[in-house]
Amino acid sequence: MKNELAAPFPILGIAAWSGTGKTTLLEKLLPQLNEHGLQVAVIKHAHHSFDVDQPGKDSHKLRCAGAAPVLVASHQRFALMQETPGQAEPDLAKLIAMLVPHHPDLVIVEGFKTWPIPKLVLYRDGIGDASILTGTWVAAIAANQPPSIDVTDGVPRLDLDDIDAIARWIVTWVDAKNKALPSASDSSMTQPSMPQSSTTRPSQKQR
Repeated sequence: MKNELAAPFPILGIAAWSGTGKTTLLEKLLPQLNEHGLQVAVIKHAHHSFDVDQPGKDSHKLRCAGAAPVLVASHQRFALMQETPGQAEPDLAKLIAMLVPHHPDLVIVEGFKTWPIPKLVLYRDGIGDASILTGTWVAAIAANQPPSIDVTDGVPRLDLDDIDAIARWIVTWVDAKNKALPSASDSSMTQPSMPQSSTTRPSQKQR
């Protein structure tokens, strides 16, 4: 079994088939986690080319001219844009390391399903294969009805539509993970290499 990707803060993956309502759930869940006092960072995997910059803007012109990276900052926010030519997939370990200076209480990772991190798996009956509910890194399951397959004993089962219960579980999970984290003086970040991507694609996209 691969070693869990380590960091000075808990990392929780959110795994679900496309169409389950993952983003909608996170939109409702994040304010509740904030109310519980958690500063939550999110890393989202994009399955396509994307651009947060706008053609015609100075930052876009400079990036096209070869600046790498480009950091744009104002009194309200900043954005770092870095080209990654030749990179097959984003390296989650490197992205996690970029968040360390921000000291989040929790990092939620959407996507990166092959990386060794604990995952809250969301499942809506009739959408995708229920086998997503099994696996080494499943920390909890949130489904809209009891799973039709056997899942690992001891894995918490939550109601997919009960945001309050999911938030409470995450808060409890974060507390337990923090107690288990080694101190900064006797640990260093573990950065597993990028898992080999499968050449087979599921019939329905899992994010």
